[in-house]
Amino acid sequence: MTNRFFVGASRNRLAATAAGEGPRAALLLHGGGQTRHAWGRTARRLAARGWRVVALDQRGHGDSDWVEDGAYSFRDFGADAAAVARALAAETGAAPVAIGASLGGIASLLALGERPDVFRGLVLVDIVPRMDPRGVDHVQGFMRARAAEGFASVEEAADAVAAYLPHRPRPTSLDGLRKNLRLGPDGRWRWHWDPRFLDGPRAVNADWDEAQALLDAAQRRLAVPTLLVRGGGSELVTPEAAREFLELVPSAEYEDVAEARHMVAGDRNDAFGDAVERFLDARFPA
Repeated sequence: MTNRFFVGASRNRLAATAAGEGPRAALLLHGGGQTRHAWGRTARRLAARGWRVVALDQRGHGDSDWVEDGAYSFRDFGADAAAVARALAAETGAAPVAIGASLGGIASLLALGERPDVFRGLVLVDIVPRMDPRGVDHVQGFMRARAAEGFASVEEAADAVAAYLPHRPRPTSLDGLRKNLRLGPDGRWRWHWDPRFLDGPRAVNADWDEAQALLDAAQRRLAVPTLLVRGGGSELVTPEAAREFLELVPSAEYEDVAEARHMVAGDRNDAFGDAVERFLDARFPA
């Protein structure tokens, strides 16, 4: 695994971790509030199967730039996804496959709506254009709860995560969680994302009606091989919303991962990895 950087749509620096070699590339885009490290096990699995994998810190997250003008709308993330996809296509000679969780899936779908050939395949991880607003409020409520105040220690942050995800076994090591936190000059730990992502001048929820219309149009025009992976207990993607997506995109494949909620790759990484590998092996053989 090596670190590298890309240039986003705003000339912003985007940090990434790369693994594997070969002409088949996969761009892994995390969910809101996460970092590229959420894809660690998935990246290693795909690299071992001959994929060139790039796990990206999206703008304002992890080690990527906090953009000066606070531009964190869905369309901004989509523009970055397209910029990195073009860079990977220049390296490999073919468009990458996008694997996007939540925010990353929205960014990928918006990028395809603007340019249908920017990705040659799409994996949407527990996200569809018609999200359950109650689930969105639940996720963003957790993100906001301690964004300004932070935590006295990594252990205190782990307590908050455990309360938010009571279904998930508490990890024995805090190393993974520490990668999602940054230590401030006041000695407190805060999430590793720009607070303006949720509450800035062009926050992620800005211009939602416009983004919704673009997403609806993009899904109707989807022409690349597509897989929707839903968490069986998802807070954001109801069974009805999944069925609606599959009716609008009849060529799409579907996997429902039991015992997983919205963060499918974190809840059931084994089952998630199996589903993604089946799709990629069938649609993009070596």
